[in-house]
Amino acid sequence: MLNNIGLPGLLLIAVVVLVLFGRGKISSLMGEVGKGITAFKKGVKDSTEEIEAAPTATTVRDVTPETDKDKV
Repeated sequence: MLNNIGLPGLLLIAVVVLVLFGRGKISSLMGEVGKGITAFKKGVKDSTEEIEAAPTATTVRDVTPETDKDKV
């Protein structure tokens, strides 16, 4: 259904949205979207750095229980 919109259809939708909401409302909405994208990118970057900085477990311990045969 949405495969045949094309450029004229997108322009018509943009004009209708502009008429319904007004220029000020749309610009403030886009500003909030930009802030959200920036916060998301910062969160991804911070979590990536945190994962890379986490210490890796390099020591291996033997956790098998001792049996009577081991004590001899």
